[in-house]
Amino acid sequence: MAEPDIFYILGNRVRRDLLSHLTCTECYFSFLSSKVSVSSTAVAKHLKIMEREGILKSYEREGPFIGPARKYYDINIAKTYVVTVTPNIFWYRGLDLGDENVGEVHIKLPEGKPEKLEEMILTFRSLSGELEKTLKALQAIESRRDRLMAMIKDTYLKEIGDMTQLAILHYILLNGSATVEELSDRLNLKEREVLQKASELDRFVPLRIKDGIITIDDERLKTKLGGERDAGED
Repeated sequence: MAEPDIFYILGNRVRRDLLSHLTCTECYFSFLSSKVSVSSTAVAKHLKIMEREGILKSYEREGPFIGPARKYYDINIAKTYVVTVTPNIFWYRGLDLGDENVGEVHIKLPEGKPEKLEEMILTFRSLSGELEKTLKALQAIESRRDRLMAMIKDTYLKEIGDMTQLAILHYILLNGSATVEELSDRLNLKEREVLQKASELDRFVPLRIKDGIITIDDERLKTKLGGERDAGED
């Protein structure tokens, strides 16, 4: 299969939003349509484009109730894309995820300022070698983050089972923090509904909710984890 035109796919806000929802869970068509602010016809067009490019795959599955099978969509690739755009460099690469085996990575930047053309070329070549080591480290880190996110999603749905709470947790983990306004727009919920769901989520994953910004409360999370570890000790 040819490499997908990832810049074309990501150049559209609706397609980015659809991908964001699909990274949280597999979705059927009507659910996706309800989460973006365009018509179902437009959603179908965007899904068709991404499926044609190999980003998505679709399949039909019987639902829990009597009626026609639902068409589901799932992401069909596992890659990290790295891009540099400057007045001097346009360069990008897709890194296949899956391999987490990498040891310590030591980066050594060449010292001094080359003056001769030959020195400049050799220095550039040296930096490119250091970049390759960095990319291998990034590949391993993202592979592990991907595996951990899959475990988090599976565990949360089994133990708590609230899809909206999971969507909030998923977004905050990926972005470090989120405003109530962002989550309202992303999840197609009223801001008071976002705050209610965040408060429910806080019972399981400690959050810090202040001035309309939601983040993970690492200190409370560590305290909770320490308490759970000590709970079985006499």
